[in-house]
Amino acid sequence: MFEKILIANRGEIACRVIKTARRMGIKTVAVYSDADRDAVHVAMADEAVHIGPAPAAQSYLLIDKIVEACRKTGAQAVHPGYGFLSEREAFPKALAEAGIVFIGPNPGAIAAMGDKIESKKAAAAAKVSTVPGFLGVIDSPEHAVTIADEIGYPVMIKASAGGGGKGMRIAHSADEVAEGFARAKSEASSSFGDDRVFVEKFITDPRHIEIQVIGDKHGNVIYLGERECSIQRRNQKVIEEAPSPLLDEATRRKMGEQAVALAKAVNYDSAGTVEFVAGQDKSFYFLEMNTRLQVEHPVTEMITGLDLVELMIRVAAGEALPLTQSEVKLDGWAVESRVYAEDPTRNFLPSIGRLTTYLPPEEGRQGDAIVRNDTGVEEGGEIAIHYDPMIAKLVTWAPTRAHAIAAQGQALDAFAIDGIRHNIPFLAALMAHPRWQEGQLSTGFIAEEFPEGFVAPQPAGEVAKRMMAAAAAIDHQLNQRKRGISGQMRDPSLLKFERDRVVLLAGEAHPVTVDPQGDDGVVVTEPDGTARLVTSDWRPGEPVWTGTIDGHRAAIQVRGVLNGVALQHAGAAAEARVYTRREAELAALMPVKEQGGSGKQVLCPMPGLVKQILVKEGQEVKNGEPIAVVEAMKMENVLRAERDATVSKIHAKEGDSLAVDAVILEFA
Repeated sequence: MFEKILIANRGEIACRVIKTARRMGIKTVAVYSDADRDAVHVAMADEAVHIGPAPAAQSYLLIDKIVEACRKTGAQAVHPGYGFLSEREAFPKALAEAGIVFIGPNPGAIAAMGDKIESKKAAAAAKVSTVPGFLGVIDSPEHAVTIADEIGYPVMIKASAGGGGKGMRIAHSADEVAEGFARAKSEASSSFGDDRVFVEKFITDPRHIEIQVIGDKHGNVIYLGERECSIQRRNQKVIEEAPSPLLDEATRRKMGEQAVALAKAVNYDSAGTVEFVAGQDKSFYFLEMNTRLQVEHPVTEMITGLDLVELMIRVAAGEALPLTQSEVKLDGWAVESRVYAEDPTRNFLPSIGRLTTYLPPEEGRQGDAIVRNDTGVEEGGEIAIHYDPMIAKLVTWAPTRAHAIAAQGQALDAFAIDGIRHNIPFLAALMAHPRWQEGQLSTGFIAEEFPEGFVAPQPAGEVAKRMMAAAAAIDHQLNQRKRGISGQMRDPSLLKFERDRVVLLAGEAHPVTVDPQGDDGVVVTEPDGTARLVTSDWRPGEPVWTGTIDGHRAAIQVRGVLNGVALQHAGAAAEARVYTRREAELAALMPVKEQGGSGKQVLCPMPGLVKQILVKEGQEVKNGEPIAVVEAMKMENVLRAERDATVSKIHAKEGDSLAVDAVILEFA
C-alpha cells in the first residue's frame, strides 16, 4: 500500500480524499494556488505545495506542476478528485513516466470514455443503448444547424471533453443552435482546453440516471446500483438520490449489466460512472461515461456501506476488488443536496465573498437517520470567483425515501450560512415540494416548477403554525432578556407579562395567548383553543433556533430585523413581529413604503469577467436580444435586453472584472 499520496485538487473533494487516506494510515500532500493559500484542504493535509496563481489554467491544470510536487514530497500516487485533470489522458501518462501511480483508470480507458464522441461509438459497439445523434466533430455554427435540422428539435449541444454542465446547451431552433454552439465551444475551451462539441437528440421529459461501476486491474468489474440526478439547473445537478424512485429491480439490473459491459470493453480499472438518459417508461439511452469519482458519490456510499475513495486507492495499488456482484447489497435511501454559493432569487447567479457565518448541521446518527456533510470551507473562509461555487454536499440517509427527505429538510433548516448568497432556501423548498416527494421527476423539473425563478414561498398550513409558535417563544425570551438589563426605572419583578399577543407573520395577524412555563418553555394558544408547548435552549444572537414544538423537533433560521425577526423554515421565509394587542392596532396604521427603480441600467448580476460586449453606443436593441456575456465560476452567462431600447452609454469593456450590480451599460 502507498505510504504517501498527493491530491491534485482542492476544496471539498480534496478534504474528502484526505479523510479516507488518514483513516487508512496514508500520509497526504495538498496542492494549492494563490487563492487557496489558507484553504481547509491545505491545513488538513500532512504537507502542502504551492503550484501557482489563482486561475486554474495557471495552477491546478498544469501537469508539470503536479509531477514536480510529487517529486518534491515523495508522493507515490496521485488522486485527481473530479474536474481539473481527472479526465485528461495526458495526466496519468505523465505520472507513469515519472514513476507515480494514478489513482484512477488507465489512460486507454480515459481516452475511450473521456471523449464523448468516441465513447458513444464504443457504447454502440458494446451493444449499449445510445441516443440518436451526430458523432463527428462539428466545424461551424452552420454545420451544427444543418445537423440539428436533420436530427430534429430539440437537440443537445455538448462539449466532447469534460462534464459538470460546462459546454452544454439545449436548443429548440436553428437560432438557438447557432448561439449555443458558440457558447458551448467557448466554455469547453476555457474549462477543458478542448473546444470540440457534438449534437445529439434531446429526449423530452427525460430523467438522468447513472450507474456507479468499479473495476480492478485483474479484470473484475461490478456495479453499485444507480443514482437519480434529474433535479438540475443549467445542466448541473442540484439534488441526487440513491436508489432511483423510477427503477424496478429488472431495469436496474439491465442498466447495471450494460454499464459493466461497456467498462469491460475498455478494460476499466477504477471507479467510474455510466450516465443514462431515461424515459418515464423506463427506457434508457447511454449518455456518457465519467472516468472519475463523481461529485454525488456519497449517496452510493451511504446505501452500499462502501468507501469508494478507499476502493480506488486499493485497486490502484494492485489489490483485487473485495466483493463480487452478488455481494453488493443496497440498504435504505440517501439524498444529497449541493449547497452552492449562488442566488436562487436571481436566476442562480454565482455569489462570492467571505463566509461570516458557517454553521453546518450536526453530523452522525440522529434517531434512525444519518447526516453527513462533505465540505471544504470553514467560517471566515472566502468563496472566490476562480472555481466552482460549491460550498458543501449535505447528505442524509434513512430506511425509506420519505424519511431521508424529511431528514434532509431538517438538516437544511439547521444549516446557517451568511456573508454570501446561497441556495439553501431553494433546496429546503424543493424538499417540501409535493412533486419531488412523490418522485415525479425529470431534468426539466426546476424550469417547470419555477418558471419565473425562485422566490421563497410564504409560510402556510402547519409550517406557518410552527413559525408563529417559534416567533412567540423567541419574542418572550427577548422580552425576558430586556427585563434583566440593570438600571431600569422599575424593578423587573414588578413587571407583568402580557399574555395576549398578536404574531404578525408575513403580513398576516395571528392572535395568540402566550403562557410561560418557567424553564419548560412557553405554551402558545390559538383562538380555536389549539395549544402548542414550545421548548428550546436557543440563545439570542444564534442564527438557528432549535427546539421542540408539541414534542416534534424543529430547526428555524433566525435573523434580526427592525422590531422583529426574519424566519426561514421548511423552504418558507417571512418576517415576524410579535405585538401586544394595542401595539398591533397601532402597527396596522403604519404606511408601507414601496421601493422603485429606473430600469434604464444593465447591471452585472454577479461578480464576473466581461467576456463580450455585443452592442455599441447608439444601437437599438430589441427585447430578448443578447447585449453582453459575463463569465463567473467557469460558466458564461448571456445578458439580454429586457425591453426595446437604445444604448446610450457603455461603462464596461471586454476583460473588465466587475462587482455585483456594477453598471455595464445604460439605455436612453
